[in-house]
Amino acid sequence: MKVIELQDVTRIYQVGQVETPALRGVDLTIEEGEFTAIVGPSGSGKTTMLQLMGCLDRPTGGRVHIKGQDVTQLNPNKRADLRKGTIGFVFQFFALIPGLTAYENVELPLLLSGAKKAERRERVNELLEAVGISDRARHRPDQMSGGEQQRVAIARALATHPVLVLADEPTANLDTENGRQIMEIMVRLNQETGTTFIFATHDPRVISFARRVVTLRDGQVSENSKHT
Repeated sequence: MKVIELQDVTRIYQVGQVETPALRGVDLTIEEGEFTAIVGPSGSGKTTMLQLMGCLDRPTGGRVHIKGQDVTQLNPNKRADLRKGTIGFVFQFFALIPGLTAYENVELPLLLSGAKKAERRERVNELLEAVGISDRARHRPDQMSGGEQQRVAIARALATHPVLVLADEPTANLDTENGRQIMEIMVRLNQETGTTFIFATHDPRVISFARRVVTLRDGQVSENSKHT
């Protein structure tokens, strides 16, 4: 089943009279359960592509479909509703809420979705265990290492059983060992849950974990290869 489909997608940023094309007629389909890396040099359009896939932005031209739904013309509220139930995000700088514990950060999406307390408790504990950080449940972000914070971020991204997780440079602020561990966790969760993972990166060590690599150059797909 198609999770993401981009059809002739363009995205042009305009500042004053200056137009800067970030994506130039991109066609791309991502199937359910894929573990895909979006790669390319800085300025190639990786982050722009993730923002469009995550309904954080709208294309200048073309169509974006998520699970068969054309999201191109959705208003901000409808895009937010779609994100809440369908898409999880993992960011380069973790983006945890400083005053909340690891448990509370993972619980927050469940609170926003209206899940009952017992359901929240079961799901949060399950996820903290899955990412190997249940012993840090009561710690705040400033009491955790970067690797621990990113584990919490992955657990939070999966809290509402999304069909898609988007990760923007998920290992960029981690050392080599923590970066490897984070990728191994995401691979395992992808295999165990069937959740589709798409991550943008320029790190060759991270790319090696991908089963599919989509290379962007100057806002266009220059290569699209599957690895076994």
